[in-house]
Amino acid sequence: MNGSTGAARAFFVIGCVFALTSVAAGAFGAHGLRQIVPAQSLVAFETAARYQMYHALALIVVALAWPRWSGRWIGAAGVAFVIGILLFCGSLYAFVLGAPRSVGIAAPFGGIAFMVGWLALVMAAYTGRASG
Repeated sequence: MNGSTGAARAFFVIGCVFALTSVAAGAFGAHGLRQIVPAQSLVAFETAARYQMYHALALIVVALAWPRWSGRWIGAAGVAFVIGILLFCGSLYAFVLGAPRSVGIAAPFGGIAFMVGWLALVMAAYTGRASG
């Protein structure tokens, strides 16, 4: 397995793990948190789970597109999506589960990482050399 194949496989696996945990978080929010957190906090938790799923699927797209569009942009997209999930979704989950309000400062940086990821994916498609 060469480095390119390994990176694509890693993003595929990470995307699947994030999708799995998004479903678990959504179920936990719907069934475990509904009675113990305010409605506004539940909305934030559901937003985190939804954005995690969107970007887990985006990571799977990155993995599947990797062989087609070689180059630095495709890897940058995957890294940005991972960072976005960790910062945006992670900070929302943490805040709802009782972390200090200051944890929320990470969310905008995660949102920016999501946007960078989508832009990098556009650049990968636009500038990438088709390898197959």
